[in-house]
Parts: sequence; C-alpha cells; structure tokens
Amino acid sequence: MDNEPLARRLPLTLKPDPQRTVLRPFNLATAADGGGGDGRLHRILALVEQLDAGTLKAEVAATKERLGGRHRAFEATLRRNLESVASLVPGVCDLDEQRALLFGAFVTAEYSFEAAALFNPSVIPHPDQSGLEDGALRLAMSLRGIGEGHVSSITLRSLVWYGDGRLELLEPSTFAVSPEIKWLPGGGARLICADSEDVSESILFPVLPHQSRGLEDMRLVRLVEPNGNVRYLGTYTAVGPDGIGLEILEGHDFRTFDLWPVKGEIAHSKGGALFPRQVDGRYLMISRHDGESLWLAQSDDLVAWDVRQPLMAARWPWEYAQIGNCGSPIELDEGWLLLTHGVGTVRNYSIGACLLDRSDPSRVLARLREPLLKPDDCTRDGYVPNVVYSCGGVVRGGTLLLPYGIADSYTGFAVVDVARLLAAMG
Repeated sequence: MDNEPLARRLPLTLKPDPQRTVLRPFNLATAADGGGGDGRLHRILALVEQLDAGTLKAEVAATKERLGGRHRAFEATLRRNLESVASLVPGVCDLDEQRALLFGAFVTAEYSFEAAALFNPSVIPHPDQSGLEDGALRLAMSLRGIGEGHVSSITLRSLVWYGDGRLELLEPSTFAVSPEIKWLPGGGARLICADSEDVSESILFPVLPHQSRGLEDMRLVRLVEPNGNVRYLGTYTAVGPDGIGLEILEGHDFRTFDLWPVKGEIAHSKGGALFPRQVDGRYLMISRHDGESLWLAQSDDLVAWDVRQPLMAARWPWEYAQIGNCGSPIELDEGWLLLTHGVGTVRNYSIGACLLDRSDPSRVLARLREPLLKPDDCTRDGYVPNVVYSCGGVVRGGTLLLPYGIADSYTGFAVVDVARLLAAMG
C-alpha cells in the first residue's frame, strides 16, 4: 500500500473536438489594412447594396443552410456583429433585413475554439445539484481551448462524480453561444450568453484589445462571502499586444459573465488563485508575483491588490526553475491544501502540494518532497512535451479529484487519498 503512487490516474481523458465552433466577430478592417482601415468594409457594403433581389435571396438562403443549423440564434448573432462595425461603416444601419443579414455574415467567422488543444482544467461544485442520485456531486469545469492562430479561449463542461467514485463526463452541447458584449466601468466587460442552455454552450473568447492574444488558465473558485452569499469566480491571464494581465471573472448562472482587470502590484503577474473565503476580513490570493515563486496578496474589493508577503520558494530540483500554484486553496480541517507546480530540468512540469495554516495562510506547515504527479511515458508527448498542469481540484469525502492538462494538448484525471497525501508531507 505504501509503495502505491499517491495519485491514481483514471482511465478517462478529454480531447479537443474541432467540430465545436462558435460564431465570433471577424474584423475585416484589421485583416484588410493591418490595423484600423475600413476600405474593405465600404467596398463590401457597396457590393451588397448593388445585389439584385434574386441573387440576394439565394446568397442569404445558402448562408442559412450552411450554418443556421449549427448555431442557435444564428440571425441575431449576424445582426449583432453587423452592429459592431456600425461606427466604421455607418451605412450598414440603413440596410434592409436581407442585406443586413448578408453583410453581417461577411463580418462573422466560425471559430473552432478547441481544434488544437483542450487542457489546464479547474473544477468546482456546480451551482445546480438537482436531479442527482444520492452521493453524487455535479461539477463545473473550466478548460483552456486553443484554436486558429494559437488563440486561447475559456470553455466550460459539466461532469458528475458519483458516490462510488465513478466519474462521468457529460456530453457537451452541439451548440456554442457567441456572447453579447457590454462594456463596464474600469476597463471591464459583461459577456451575456442569453441563449446558453448548458454551461458547455458558454464560450469566452477574447473581446477586449488587451485580451486579443488569448484568455489562459482559468482557476475557478466557489467563494463564500461573510454574509453567506456564494459567488462563482475565476482568475485567468489575459494576453495582449502589450503583454499579460491578471483578470477576474464572475459567472452569474454561467450565462452572464463579468470580467474585470486586477489593479495593483500583481496586475501583470500570472497564476493568481483566490482563496474560497475571506481571511481576517480580507480577500486573499496566491500569486506568482515575481514569476518564479509563490506570494500572498490581499484586497478589500477584488479589484485593487497589494502584495502581502512571499509565501514559498523552490526547494527541490524538480522545482528549481520555477514554482507556481495549481488552483485555489482547498480548505480542510488540517489547513489549506494548496496544489503547486514545479519546473525542473528540460522544462519538465510536475504537480506538488503543500499545507498552509488555516488562520494564518502565510505559514507553510508542510509540503511534498516529491511530485504528486509528473509526466510519464504515457503523458509526456504533445504540443508542449513534459508537462502535467492543473488549475484546480476539488475534495469530497477525503478524496481529491485532480483534473490535469497533459503536454498542453488534452486533459486527464486522477484521484488522491487526502489522508495519505497529508501524511506524505514533511
């Protein structure tokens, strides 16, 4: 028994599916002119306006036949994308219904958001636990999908963890909903997936200029406020032309999402992960503030953050190059269980763990000397070799469920006996 690995890998994987697509705005002005030009848009508008009635009807019908069955609210999405370029081409607002649909199709692209990879998962209890058998727990999982241009989006899935230990991945919907975008004060945005009927239909792709190169590595957390209110939050890295930024998402029923940038000392760091409750009246976050080690940050409002103090540095060779966190801390009777990652030789990423004091999380009580999970011959190869990486697990009944990314390509799952894990820490 003592010679068995702490983490038991499950015979279950989740791989990318290129057939999962979403309709997103296609910026023809930028694509045509290298930034800001609208000449192509005016030219297309003029051509659409000149179409005879028969050709117009045929083109609209062909577009609907080709894509209408693949996307819910297809026509509404085309109109919304048309409105997004109205400031560049004011004449689009005067088009009749058929010409507006056709022009909207020219400024729309079908995007396969997980065609290349589906990895770096995090998991939390789903807000809806209805209709389950006794002992079962429904979970919501975020994943990083990579599509055309190596741009990362955030996609969601549901799964059920049964009382006997079985794990069932629920089939995602055949639809994915393009969000309606509303701007919020302070540089944030609200994404409204009003037509989403399942969490798997809500796709969060970059919508702001400073996110244009991707949304990466969401770390979900079920945060309970002092008054008992529950909020479903996630921290992620926004990548843009000027570098990276740490941002926070709040999911309202997983159909409406508020995104806002973090301000303060950790604004341009990676790997932020929120604690699931306040400690001593303040929000806390694990941060990789210096890019190499773990720090503790604090905030009064989830917007402005100060670095409180360093938390943990590399100690063993498998983490000499860099350490970071693998998700939000998980509260146990014994303390805060924090999953970590370490980077060793040949950029080998492994998953570790440590235990923080419940009342004073700046105190590291114990940590694993050897990796909890590391690449092996079956999980070594992929887009980025030698990487296992997680953005967060969940504990139920003394067992840790640990989803993890494999070689920046696809997702695997493991379970860990928490008592054995704690006993192995020194």
